[in-house]
Amino acid sequence: MKYQRVTSIALAALSASTSVSAVPLKLEENGVCPPGYSASVYYITVTAEAAPTSTLTSTTTTTTTSTSTTTTTTTSTAVEVPTAGEIETIPTSSVADEPEPTVSEVPTHVAVVKPSTTTTTTQAATTTASEKPAASTSSSSSSAATTGKATFYGGNVSGGTCSFTEYTLPSDLSGVAFSGEAWDDAANCGRCVSVTGPSGNSVKAMIVDKCPECAPTHLDLFQSAFEELAPASEGVIAISYNFIPCGIDSPIILKNKEGTSQYWFSMQVVNANEAVASLEVSTDGGSNWQSTTRTFYNFFENSAGFGTDTVDVRVTGVSGRSVVVKNVGVASGSSTTASGNV
Repeated sequence: MKYQRVTSIALAALSASTSVSAVPLKLEENGVCPPGYSASVYYITVTAEAAPTSTLTSTTTTTTTSTSTTTTTTTSTAVEVPTAGEIETIPTSSVADEPEPTVSEVPTHVAVVKPSTTTTTTQAATTTASEKPAASTSSSSSSAATTGKATFYGGNVSGGTCSFTEYTLPSDLSGVAFSGEAWDDAANCGRCVSVTGPSGNSVKAMIVDKCPECAPTHLDLFQSAFEELAPASEGVIAISYNFIPCGIDSPIILKNKEGTSQYWFSMQVVNANEAVASLEVSTDGGSNWQSTTRTFYNFFENSAGFGTDTVDVRVTGVSGRSVVVKNVGVASGSSTTASGNV
């Protein structure tokens, strides 16, 4: 009878569950079977419910920036959970520790192109006058007054050390010989000074010659200029002077020395409004400029010449103003008149 009762209970349990496990009952704590049962003849059917399973969803996120791309991949490991087991030896559910996500970073190199700037300079094809930074020189076009003394001599423009052969001074200018000690390879040839005498009257004169024995503050004036400041009988007078622009409106003249050719270059600047700081030559239309060397007799030279019959010439005054003259011939003794002045 007891066995049939146990059997009925077991059949009822089997009809209600698809997954069962028969497990031997244990005695109660006092060592006695439950009332109405004997230890050797009955079993109880226990339905073990399947443990919940966890599903891990892997999400891949890709982020793209202007400089690199990072790809993150998460990998999960499936965990097998037993659906049922013996109560005394196997836990009803088992959860394994999740593995750490695996992350892979893939760097992407991005080439960065820097913008470039191109500057093109075009040289004018005609004679031009322009301002540029002042050339290095011992004095400027105008200067503060210098105190000194003046004497006079007969004067000779064409025969002076500045070599202004056949040049005629403008009507409002006289001539003067400048100090040999301050000659500086004819750097002041063609420069003008305003000279003030003891009585306060003044005269303008262009430097056309050299006075070998004169100190730096000693001017040897043409006699006509001296007499505008004091009688010739004075002989020597106290003066003050300063450098000024000559006030010449006509253009400069480029004059070749006798013997000039494509193999030897020697050129002079005549009729400049201020002292000439440099004379440069271009043989490629103004893309490149080659310097020349000033001589003590006031010519700008290149002993090897420039290898061509015509050149472009750039003349720069002490103030920084320049004049470019195109297609200047280098024939012996020839002259070229520009269209402007420094």
